[in-house]
Amino acid sequence: METLSTSKAHGGTLGVYRHASSATDTDMTFSVFVPPQAEEGGKLPVLFYLSGLTCTHANVTDKGEYRRACAEHGIIFVAPDTSPRGEGVADDPEGAYDFGLGAGFYVNATVSPFAAHYRMWDYIAEELPALVAAHFPIDPARMGITGHSMGGHGALTLGLTYPDRFRSLSAFAPIVAPGQVPWGHKALGGYLGEDRTGWRSHDAVALIEDGHRPAGDILVDQGDADSFLAEQLRPQLLCEAADRAGVDLTLRMQPGYDHSYNFISTFMADHIRWHAERL
Repeated sequence: METLSTSKAHGGTLGVYRHASSATDTDMTFSVFVPPQAEEGGKLPVLFYLSGLTCTHANVTDKGEYRRACAEHGIIFVAPDTSPRGEGVADDPEGAYDFGLGAGFYVNATVSPFAAHYRMWDYIAEELPALVAAHFPIDPARMGITGHSMGGHGALTLGLTYPDRFRSLSAFAPIVAPGQVPWGHKALGGYLGEDRTGWRSHDAVALIEDGHRPAGDILVDQGDADSFLAEQLRPQLLCEAADRAGVDLTLRMQPGYDHSYNFISTFMADHIRWHAERL
């Protein structure tokens, strides 16, 4: 693991790192904030944050406003990239923003040429937690996951699939049912093929319908001025599935907020506090 930069913030350390990933067969970059409580020794809880379409680790690292809250609650914060990158990594042939580079959708692609590198599911579920545990003082029994938009989709699907691994779960404006919206049709079809039965394991609503349950309750924040709300996000579908299954879901519709980091940063500290209480 190569250290690209470190700096002090709120008494802790923010670092950016790069390593050769066996999951994606590329170099991957991620950031980690370690709060000042690490100096006291012992293991700390960790929160993984998955970013949305077009983002890298840098978007939340620069604009997420999470460091003060993490320092207050003693939470390590890990922000990976959204897709493999580099020479030879396939991209959308038309250069679209919602597929290919920056849009890995947190799945293991099975369709060529994306199957060679687009294995973000294994990277987030297996490789990155193991790497972070080897280099930072995290407690693997106290891992939480959250994310925004496409990253909210990833957080929900990973949290529902591995409740023994991710003990707390939240999301900002997530794509809750990719099998029912255009972003998901394009991404899941392009990465996994047109057999929609294979999409269900990467669709939070379908996972709940198929019997998957989180470790505890779920928190979702959604801006009601989000331009993607009606067509791409459709949080009411998650509410309906959770109600039918008896899943404890809190959906907070935030008046006037859009899809940007102005929205995310406003409620980030509240999410970190929420995770800290459960971890």
